[in-house]
Amino acid sequence: MGSSPSSYAPKTIYLNVDGKIQKVVFSRHCSPCDIKELLCSSSNIPRNSAIMMVDPEGAMVSIDPTMPPNSPNTLYKVVPLSTGQLGEKEDMFQNVLSQVAEQFSRAFRINELKTEVTNRLAMLEKRVELEGLKVVEIEKCKNDLKKLRDEMTSRVGGRVNCPCKYNFSDDGKKLTPRRDVPSYPKYTLSQETIEALKKPTFDVWHWEHNEMLSCLEYMYHDLGLVREFNMNPITLKRWLLGIQENYRSNPFHNFRHCFCVSQMMYGMIHLCNLQEKLTLTDMGILMTAAVCHDLDHPGYNNTYQINARTELAVRYNDISPLENHHCAVAFQILCLPECNIFANVDLEAFKQIRQAIITLILATDMARHGEILESFKQKVDSFDYANEEHVTCLKMVLIKCCDISNEVRPTEVAEPWVDCLLEEYFMQSDREKCEGLPVAPFMDRDKVTKPTAQIGFIKFVLIPMFETVMKLFPQIEEIMVQPLRDSRDHYEELKQIDDAMTEV
Repeated sequence: MGSSPSSYAPKTIYLNVDGKIQKVVFSRHCSPCDIKELLCSSSNIPRNSAIMMVDPEGAMVSIDPTMPPNSPNTLYKVVPLSTGQLGEKEDMFQNVLSQVAEQFSRAFRINELKTEVTNRLAMLEKRVELEGLKVVEIEKCKNDLKKLRDEMTSRVGGRVNCPCKYNFSDDGKKLTPRRDVPSYPKYTLSQETIEALKKPTFDVWHWEHNEMLSCLEYMYHDLGLVREFNMNPITLKRWLLGIQENYRSNPFHNFRHCFCVSQMMYGMIHLCNLQEKLTLTDMGILMTAAVCHDLDHPGYNNTYQINARTELAVRYNDISPLENHHCAVAFQILCLPECNIFANVDLEAFKQIRQAIITLILATDMARHGEILESFKQKVDSFDYANEEHVTCLKMVLIKCCDISNEVRPTEVAEPWVDCLLEEYFMQSDREKCEGLPVAPFMDRDKVTKPTAQIGFIKFVLIPMFETVMKLFPQIEEIMVQPLRDSRDHYEELKQIDDAMTEV
């Protein structure tokens, strides 16, 4: 925008100098000091003299570029000030300036304080509300952790002496649900909950185990799987009970994690409109693999199993021992007549379903991450839903996304999962140190922090995988990919703060 021509026009005033009219012209951009000098020269008054200017009625006129113009009929007069007048006026002027400055300072400070207090109150209210909702669940998790630590201490006889390896014998492990359907309460889900279940923002910390079972049951009905596989609804309930009771009370790999992964799979099915692209059999395979993917997880990863030469590692020849075990337990439960949700499926179809579920659960082994993602990258640009190999690869990537999707969720939902995972890592690394086994740096409580644990995983595992999936389903960018980028930025800021504190 340019200034109007009038803003550059010179200003003219007329003075009464010893009874004569004196015309004075000056730029509107002159400083008050320059104007005063010009007025002194025009009125035959020594430069730098203290002066004031009055109109014909004796009223003072401000000496600055904004002074009102006059005409030869209304002459201004420049009057030199005596020393007494000058001192008095300067004092008064300084007084007024000081008061104005103080008032401005107070006003700005008060507004800033009001804004800051309001923002902090809003943040605190939100945090109190969220924490209040989760306090019961957090206390329960703490109690579970304490019981787990006590159990571990009694099992290994203290941390100094623990020659034993983790025993995966089936003694005492009951696959059949300990309680039957009548004691499994029936919950009616509200419309709000039904809609929330379809979104990655769903807060999994607000729900008790029975409520999560009801949500899982609803998902199977809603997707049409009960009708497609001719499932007995009571059998579905018993199967879900059997699943829940065969997840251990680990800090991370527990039934809540199972529900978390299954809910994310249900959400992705809706978000990506998979009902229009895949068959109902594919839907059933995806959901059932998600529900079963970590069954009977002991809380110690494949690296520990192999290095410690556990029964599982020996049984499965060091090849994805945990994932093979999850598959085995899943089908041991399905072999029970009272829990077999696929009892009414013909034998040939069941074989294909079984093989597909095994393929997906084995794909959750992070040792195969690079291989599976690279295979999907080669197919995604020319993806063909009619190609069985393409669809199988997509399903493998989908279960992988859901398995490690916590950082897609809002921070207040995702961060507690990081604490749970680190707790499980630290339990393993403590045991590895005790048994003289190699310890991964990202699991060592003396070397890892929450930001360092998350930054690399989000940048080099999560974002590349979800961005590849985004090529096929662009609609996930805002809801799933952007939260990952925000989470990466959040942890990088935390790391900078940690680094600064370390330097200090």
